[in-house]
Amino acid sequence: MDRPEFDDIKDYAEFSKYYWYRDELIKICKAHGLNAPSGKIELNKVIEAYFSGEKILPDRKLKSRKKKNVVTDLTLQTGLIECGFTFGNRFREFFRQQTEEENFKFNVDMVATVKAVKENGDESFTLGDLLDIYYGKKTYAVYDKSALQWNKFVKDFCEDEATKVFNERLKAAAALWKIVRESDMKKEYSHDLLEKYKDAKNAEGGEVNG
Repeated sequence: MDRPEFDDIKDYAEFSKYYWYRDELIKICKAHGLNAPSGKIELNKVIEAYFSGEKILPDRKLKSRKKKNVVTDLTLQTGLIECGFTFGNRFREFFRQQTEEENFKFNVDMVATVKAVKENGDESFTLGDLLDIYYGKKTYAVYDKSALQWNKFVKDFCEDEATKVFNERLKAAAALWKIVRESDMKKEYSHDLLEKYKDAKNAEGGEVNG
């Protein structure tokens, strides 16, 4: 029996016939403007009340109190929002101890994930989940690395003495980057690349060699 969409379910008895993951229950509650506690039992109670015609709304005062309470002991089960996570020394030291890496650094996917978790208000996401992001065991939000590739490409392009002949070096770099970006070549600059495509047209009809 295929599980129907939540909004197509008529009552709680029908809802209870199917298995729901905790993350799914949280998303359902948030999508319908309901309170979204972290526990699965509590989540089911909120949804049961919803089918009975009662909407248990988010406790704004509770959220305000949570912000004021400082979580002193960090564990892998600590919620990222709950502890007011930042990329400061306190949390860097926590992850340094977890990874046993003396020079621990947050990677770009962790940065993208933290931003997404906070934007979504995802109180179920823990420091343990963030550690899994670091090790590549799970994905939540992926950093757009194309900006980094472009910045490195321009930097290497401008450091090549041969590119000083261009009147508009950034425009020439952009034309060459367009060729590289739309191919299966490595997204890296090299002098050989310049020599190979120096007469290539850019998107505006100009040429790499200006």
